[in-house]
Amino acid sequence: MTSQQGLPPRHNGLSAWTTRRWLRVGVSVALAVLAALGAVGLWTTTRTSDITDELVNTRSPSLTYAVRLEAALVNQETGIRGYGLTGQRDFLDPYRQGVTDQKTAVDRLRELLVDNAQGREDLQQVLDRTQVWQQRIALPIAASPAGAPAALAAERAEEGRNSFDRVRAALAAQQEHVRTARLNAVKNLDRATQLRNWVFIAIAGVIVLVAALVFEGLRRGITDPLTRLGSDARQVARGNFAHPVATTGPADLRQLGADMEAMRRRLVDELAFSEQARHQLDERAADLKRSNAELEQFAYVASHDLQEPLRKVSSFTQLLQRRYADQLDERADQYIAFAVDGANRMQTLINDLLTFSRVGRVHNEHRLVELEPLVEDTLSTLSISIEESGATISHDALPAVVGDTTQLGMLWQNLISNAIKFRHPDRRPQIHIGALREGDLWRFTVTDNGIGIDPEFADRVFIIFQRLHTKDAYPGSGIGLAMCKKIVEFHGGTIAVDTHHSPGTRISFTLLADTSPTSAEDPRS
Repeated sequence: MTSQQGLPPRHNGLSAWTTRRWLRVGVSVALAVLAALGAVGLWTTTRTSDITDELVNTRSPSLTYAVRLEAALVNQETGIRGYGLTGQRDFLDPYRQGVTDQKTAVDRLRELLVDNAQGREDLQQVLDRTQVWQQRIALPIAASPAGAPAALAAERAEEGRNSFDRVRAALAAQQEHVRTARLNAVKNLDRATQLRNWVFIAIAGVIVLVAALVFEGLRRGITDPLTRLGSDARQVARGNFAHPVATTGPADLRQLGADMEAMRRRLVDELAFSEQARHQLDERAADLKRSNAELEQFAYVASHDLQEPLRKVSSFTQLLQRRYADQLDERADQYIAFAVDGANRMQTLINDLLTFSRVGRVHNEHRLVELEPLVEDTLSTLSISIEESGATISHDALPAVVGDTTQLGMLWQNLISNAIKFRHPDRRPQIHIGALREGDLWRFTVTDNGIGIDPEFADRVFIIFQRLHTKDAYPGSGIGLAMCKKIVEFHGGTIAVDTHHSPGTRISFTLLADTSPTSAEDPRS
């Protein structure tokens, strides 16, 4: 039993190895094996190259120059023998050429046999016997006068033949040793070549084996667990949240599988909670629907059933005021005036409340609205107030926005009428409507030079029926800015008082711009 749910059990030894560790060890072993095989292959290649170099540069040239040495000595013997029998100097030419060739062959052999003790010994024996023959036979006969057979040649004929035979024997022994050494080098080269070939075949086989082992290890240790993990994840992604996620493979893949399994369980729990919350929301939505129906019924009653008795109260109190105005005392007249004023105020409040409740419910037809003619119509509607107050109203080029024409008309009418109503007693109202594009929104401002709004009341003025002044100072029900806020938020925008503007008041709000491909450009651009 594990101490924490969703975590894999602890493993020791190889089962605790992560994918990175398996890869690191596998690559290290593979590199070590390849390095060893490379060293063996390099050794066999070097050995083959050394033997080939010895055969080509030492053994074969040694045999060649040994043969040339023999030919040079035979030419000397032939020339001396012919000169001794005839006395003709032409026979000395082969002798002299043989002496030159002998020197060249001996010098080259000494270079080739510098590391060959047996070869140097054979060469020295040939030279010693050649020196004896030359001292006793060749040089004395070559020094004899030309024109007649040399007497010394006849006298030492037997000695010369025996002496040169010993030279021939030394040459034969030398060439035999050189041939044997060359043959051994050829055999060594064949064996080295075969060994090299077998080594490279073995290297290729080991490389194939290592590649197969690596592939199989990756398949069993990484590919297959990842495939199973991906398959389980896809099952869960398709909505089969009851399907468990496998935890196999190296330690980190098992940990990943455990984390995904924990996530699956969390999803199951969250889905169960969401389903329960959805049922609760459905129940609350049904309650809200019933409540809205009751509110609509109340609005109907308020607009029909309450208006009629309220009109009667107002009418009869006004009749009392007109008929008995001169028959009652001053206090009675004051009471009747209070009753008439209260009935009128109540009727105004009911009408304003009904108008406020209709925002987003009665008028809800969103389309492209051109604000230029809409604002002009609003100014025409407020023309009497504008004329009486002497207000000056200006505005920027106004764009088209997406919204409901009726509600947007109510928005502009409330904002402009408020700017006129809350004017400063010492100056004529000056009102300006600004428009600025901000991405997918238009920001509008309505700025006046009136009495202003204290920053501490910047949020309170948007609450329904919240008044900052008495009804005697500034008439109204206190619902205008609350209705503006509801209209702007219904259209997806925001509205606020700019507390940094002074003197006067600046109301700033946003509306959604027309983002269709055929929409009009910014009118100020």
